[in-house]
Amino acid sequence: MNLLMVNDAVLAVDTMKKDIPWNEYGIDEVYIAYNVQEGMDMISTHPIDILLCDIEMPGKNGLCLIRWLREKNYDIDYILLTCHASFDYAHEAISLDCQDYLLIPCSYNKIGETVLKVVRRRMERISNSKLQEYGKSWLREKESQLGNSSGNSKKPREIAEECVDYIRNNLGSEELCVSNLAAHFYLNPIYLNRIFKKEMNTTLCQFIISEKMVLAAKLLKNTNHSVIAIANHVGYPNYAYFITTFKRHHNCTPSQYRAGEDTSLFFRPE
Repeated sequence: MNLLMVNDAVLAVDTMKKDIPWNEYGIDEVYIAYNVQEGMDMISTHPIDILLCDIEMPGKNGLCLIRWLREKNYDIDYILLTCHASFDYAHEAISLDCQDYLLIPCSYNKIGETVLKVVRRRMERISNSKLQEYGKSWLREKESQLGNSSGNSKKPREIAEECVDYIRNNLGSEELCVSNLAAHFYLNPIYLNRIFKKEMNTTLCQFIISEKMVLAAKLLKNTNHSVIAIANHVGYPNYAYFITTFKRHHNCTPSQYRAGEDTSLFFRPE
């Protein structure tokens, strides 16, 4: 970890750099700037992890530097030092998401312990970020492996279109579901559903239901088959469940649909 001290008290900051055993507090390199502009220049040209900054300085103060860091989106943790327990300073420091605020004079040991706390917090955050990225990378790799586990070299669009054809040719099957579709195409269900949704802008399950309900509507309008027979024909042996699904999809019961009651409210052009 690299630390930058920004403080206009030249002798004090030089002594701190020399006398504090920084390596014991997780710091590898210490840089110094004697005013805010020098601090900005140092941050722009060196990899800084932690800023130890005095608030009261001539010209721009330490809070100006913190605001600049946030505007530039620098990933730097900071510790503010001040010799006045000013409520205004404390309030603005909190608004700038400063978690560490030290009143000086304070011992080198206190400064070191605060720096070590920030180092540990930063290392934990970086570690968690790396773990999350590793997890995402691992998931992408596994999805790719699962998608190609059968040696399937087809493009996602081709697979999705084949699924559409298969579904439309098997609408009467009670066994038409995501897991059985995946088994038919020798693909992982999660992978298959993911690429289908990306290519067709709907999930496999939603598409299957929609196609069954479209076919049921056509049979109701164009045949004299009973509603029970039509329910069985589109793979719904449970009559009550068919009624519920049809009503949810078309905003009316099958009988109402066949009778043409308020068809303008629920009819969907094919």
